[in-house]
Amino acid sequence: MTYRRGILPLLVVVLAAGCSSPEPPSVVLGAVTRTTVSEVVEAPATVGARAVATLTAPASGTVAKLYVQDGETVRKGQTIARISSPQAKEQLTAARKADRQASRPVSMGGGGAVAVRLPRVRVPGSLDATVARYFAEARKAARSVGDAKARARLLAAIDTAQAQQRAQRRALTRVVDGLSRSVEQVLAQVSGQVGAGLSGLGASMSSLRAASMAQTTAAVRAAERTVDALVVKAPFGGVITLGGASSSGSGAAGLGALLGGLPAGVAEQAAPSVAVPAGRSGGVIATGVPVAAGDPIATVTDVSRLTLSADVDETDVLLVRRGTRAEAEFDAVTGATYTASVTGVGVTPKEGATGGVSYPVRLTLGPGAYDGGGAAPAPKPGMSAVVRLAVRQATDAVAVPASAIVTSGKDTIVWASRGGVAERRVVRLGAQGDAAVEILSGVSPGERVVVKGADTVRPGQPLT
Repeated sequence: MTYRRGILPLLVVVLAAGCSSPEPPSVVLGAVTRTTVSEVVEAPATVGARAVATLTAPASGTVAKLYVQDGETVRKGQTIARISSPQAKEQLTAARKADRQASRPVSMGGGGAVAVRLPRVRVPGSLDATVARYFAEARKAARSVGDAKARARLLAAIDTAQAQQRAQRRALTRVVDGLSRSVEQVLAQVSGQVGAGLSGLGASMSSLRAASMAQTTAAVRAAERTVDALVVKAPFGGVITLGGASSSGSGAAGLGALLGGLPAGVAEQAAPSVAVPAGRSGGVIATGVPVAAGDPIATVTDVSRLTLSADVDETDVLLVRRGTRAEAEFDAVTGATYTASVTGVGVTPKEGATGGVSYPVRLTLGPGAYDGGGAAPAPKPGMSAVVRLAVRQATDAVAVPASAIVTSGKDTIVWASRGGVAERRVVRLGAQGDAAVEILSGVSPGERVVVKGADTVRPGQPLT
């Protein structure tokens, strides 16, 4: 077998290179010490005001007068503007008229229960007198009879007849009295039913009247509140921004964009016919400007106490507690650091821009200072910031440099030097700072561990 010139030396070089072992990477040892370790979590944040209120027009009308200027500081209850609204006043007049009509009592045509009474049925007393006269005349005629036996029989017959008549009279009286009582009972029942019906109708009418009065009274109060609200006042002290938010003008801007997309000539014909109300154009508010119900008149912002709203990642939020101290830095104030403190941790998650989940954390914002010691200006609501929350701090803690920590599967390890060779130690971490990490178990102060090149060390490797 022959080789072409130059091939054999090349193979020798390649084989020599393959057989030679590379230099082991250099490692650096450091000591396990005791120190203070602070764990800090960073999160983006936005400045917020103590309170913000947008004051709107309570009804359609016109801005009759403005009492403040844009950017002016106002106190609680100070008049901001007055709206002229004939429509609101007409509604109040109509509501009061309806309320007066509803308060009038409903007539029932005499009202009350209907009583029915009939005269009691009795046998006339004149009949008794006539019968008694007839019996007296009969006795007189009988006594004139000369025959004593015949006279005695006639008088006895008259007495028997009169006794029968009296018995019949008593029976008739009982019948008549019973009939009268029955008639009166029937009439009493009918009268009660009629009275109950009228009473039920009266109660229903009273309920309807009460419901109507409640509705009209509520309408009057609502109309009165609307008229009172035509004088727009500040609910609390703060800085005034006249008009609505910038989104108020987005309608006009969006309409302009649509017109711009129309064919040439069509847009020119459509544009002059489009009119945007002055009160809705870019949030502009001025005297004489027409407004509709709900249009923003002004926004009051209380900047007496500023807050921060931070979005903390789900992997860190469980470490944040109420009262956690923090520092904030703003792009708008270069070289300044502000103090802050956590006042609340939210429980409603939201998805971040990168797909992760974060939770809202509320902080109060304290004063700021430049690195040189000078006082920093107060930021404005809406400015962005980065907050650093000191979630854990361990004093006099057993610690190693952060570069000594290695993750191996589910274990967290460091490489310790034992007898000059590498020994694998599984450790449990506490507070994790940027430069140092607290070790709760696994190593002791004074031991030496690998602090550089730890991810390349193997068990039993000589350490110098």
